[in-house]
Amino acid sequence: MTASYSASQSTANKANAYITDHHQVDVSKLSQMYQHYVEVKEMHPHAVLFYRVGDFFECYFSDAVTLAQELELVLTSKQAGEQGRVAMSGVPHHAWERHATDLVAKGYAVVICDQVEDAAEAAGRLVRREVTRIITPGTLLEDGMLKASKNNYLAAVVIIGDNWGLAYTDISTGEFLTTQSTNLEHLTQEVMRLQPAEILIPTNAPDLGALLRPGEKSSSLPECLPASFCYCMRSQIPFSVGEARSRLLQKFKLKSLEGIGCEHLPLAVRAAGGLLEYLEETQKESKIYLQPLRSYTLTDFLVVDSQTRRNLEITQTVRDGIYHGSLLWSLDRTSTAMGGRALRRWLLQPLLDIKGIGSRQDTIQELVENTALRHDIRQLLKQIYDLERLTGRAGSGRANARDLKALADSLSKLPELAHIVSEANSPFLKALQKVPPEMEVLGRKISAHIVESPPIQIKEGGVIRGGVNPQLDERKALVEEDQRWIANLEVEERGRTGVPTLKVGFNKTFGYYISISRSKSDQVPSNYIRKQTLTNEERYITAELKERETRILNAQDDLFQLEYEIFVALREEVANHAETIRNLSRAIAAADVLCGLAELAVIQGYCRPAIVEGREIYILDGRHPVVEQSLPAGFFVPNSTNLGNEQKQDSSPDLVILTGPNASGKSCYLRQVGLIQLMAQIGSFVPAKYAKLGICDRVFTRVGAVDDLATGQSTFMVEMNETANILNHATSRSLILLDEIGRGTATFDGLSIAWAVAEYLATDIKARTIFATHYHELNELSSILGNVANYQVTVKEMPDQIIFLHQVQPGGAQKSYGIEAGRLAGLPPVVIKRAKQVMGQIEQHSKISLGLQNLNTD
Repeated sequence: MTASYSASQSTANKANAYITDHHQVDVSKLSQMYQHYVEVKEMHPHAVLFYRVGDFFECYFSDAVTLAQELELVLTSKQAGEQGRVAMSGVPHHAWERHATDLVAKGYAVVICDQVEDAAEAAGRLVRREVTRIITPGTLLEDGMLKASKNNYLAAVVIIGDNWGLAYTDISTGEFLTTQSTNLEHLTQEVMRLQPAEILIPTNAPDLGALLRPGEKSSSLPECLPASFCYCMRSQIPFSVGEARSRLLQKFKLKSLEGIGCEHLPLAVRAAGGLLEYLEETQKESKIYLQPLRSYTLTDFLVVDSQTRRNLEITQTVRDGIYHGSLLWSLDRTSTAMGGRALRRWLLQPLLDIKGIGSRQDTIQELVENTALRHDIRQLLKQIYDLERLTGRAGSGRANARDLKALADSLSKLPELAHIVSEANSPFLKALQKVPPEMEVLGRKISAHIVESPPIQIKEGGVIRGGVNPQLDERKALVEEDQRWIANLEVEERGRTGVPTLKVGFNKTFGYYISISRSKSDQVPSNYIRKQTLTNEERYITAELKERETRILNAQDDLFQLEYEIFVALREEVANHAETIRNLSRAIAAADVLCGLAELAVIQGYCRPAIVEGREIYILDGRHPVVEQSLPAGFFVPNSTNLGNEQKQDSSPDLVILTGPNASGKSCYLRQVGLIQLMAQIGSFVPAKYAKLGICDRVFTRVGAVDDLATGQSTFMVEMNETANILNHATSRSLILLDEIGRGTATFDGLSIAWAVAEYLATDIKARTIFATHYHELNELSSILGNVANYQVTVKEMPDQIIFLHQVQPGGAQKSYGIEAGRLAGLPPVVIKRAKQVMGQIEQHSKISLGLQNLNTD
């Protein structure tokens, strides 16, 4: 079949009933090909089976329905033997990757059953087909299936009571890490941080191998795991301690797990071993090169929970869920895909180690001060391809000649990069000063083997340069000699026959032929053998032409096979150096991130924050890094912050009550402080004139809330859940940013809750907190508690309007100007007038102020 599937085919078959469930047929009455299809499908019941038929990958029965519905393709039918017609849909073989990617993105697994022999070799029997790929959301390798700036993680989770183990890998880059802890909430947060494409769950449920697509429910899914991810149910056996431990030792050729920090982490070991078994099953045709397993603990990093990541818009915006407008967008000046992924990881795992932060700062400092060095590094990095993923494809046997060429071009840049940083003093640049000699040798060897502009296909020749292999050169010479004979044949035969329009052509069906128009057929020589008659021409062959054709085609097959073998050997050599290349790529990625942050610091005028052991947060003229870049230069109004300085308690409170009108900038100020703290703890310079920051163990935010309709929770209930989470987990070393507590219920209830929460934060937890509110009554707390201060976002009041100054200054606001905000929004004048009348009456009769005057904290 060579034509595309069309709507006309669907229409033509609509009247005919077709079978959509292979369980409802007598398999013995299907034709041989469909019997094989069902056999393969039974081995992979939970995947969509792509079955190669000629120029198409076809799906039958229920898979055809799935393919047509999910990708909006035509559903048609096809005769399948005595059982009648079966549902069928398909995609061109050259476009399978795009369609498989779309299915995988929707949470499906895809099995590729390809033809592994030429149809001509089958000689009347069924063409041999085998499963060559099993593609699941967490096992993608091809460039077209992956996002360049984001890791594609496969995770595995083992849960015993409140204890859990987690392992995850990105097989395209080779990362492989595991951890273990005792709090299920921490597991939830870690899964939300990683955003895995697929999560493996060991279960005793009978439906093993099934994929739960995002949003689907299952009794096998633990409650602590969000339903928004894709889950694969697996047997418990590979996740047992003995099986998992044995598999890890064998994989990494170890005698003990002590060296990788897992000897006393049984749940982490079980998760990692079960993940390895899954890779062995799904990647049968490929060898996956993973970096040695590393263990980590959650206490190594600043904890940024999913609510805080959302509210601070670290990787995507709240409103649209897009990259543009996020903190990552504002910071990313990286030149490589490796650097882009590293920056994302850094932002999601800020450091707690002052020494580690300082090393990053030192590198940025050197790059800020040395403009030429920074410029030269950035220019060179733009010429380096994604070494991590190129190596991953080479190791799995999926790299083509262009991939190896890109790898060689990148390796050739490393000596120049080493020369550029040869006099650098900072640690991350020193790591690039020496290039392993074997990398230079490998790069030169690939360049010497692969042609300058190689084709995508690696089995059709044209990949290997001349002079590489004498046997290959000899075969090329024979083929070229015969091809010259063919090329000269047309000229010779035109002269011999006297037919000036005679042509020598070739097609896959008939091979080489001589074409003569039918009007000149009386001039055909006697040694011509008629092969084909067309409307306007006759096609002939000669014995000699057929002999040359056989020799050429046989020689080409031998030539292509030898080229392929040479290429595969070269690719395997790259795979053997995978660990070295990936170590280099990590060093390049880190330097790329720091170079980009230095460039940003220079352009935006960022300062190097002083990182200290204490609790102080002092920011002079801080700016919001995203909002500032979204406004014209000079429009952003900077504001200072001073919290937690125990030596200057009067001017540096633990808790700030922040009041001011709607739309005056309170939420922007809150987020600004949180983002500056996060930036500082990844080692970045920050948008301020000066900053002195103590290390935070966690950053909590509660900024806005929405109904959680899926669990039947109102806005107020969501708000209370988030507030409870903060109060139950915050410490004195945490940073808490609250925007409106208690506004979702009655005024007296809400004010009471807000007062009690603020008081608890100031007296019991003593976390560094900014509490933005419209409850002006909370300003009374500063007269009761010594570590509470009032600040306001100021406005200029005019007779008929207010002007927002966006300045945060000491003192508490006495008005919220909500009615003025309503006027600006376009409420009818009669409504505004009436609102002012009602507000006047309420203020006269309110008992809240009187009650607060009599309140004591005992």
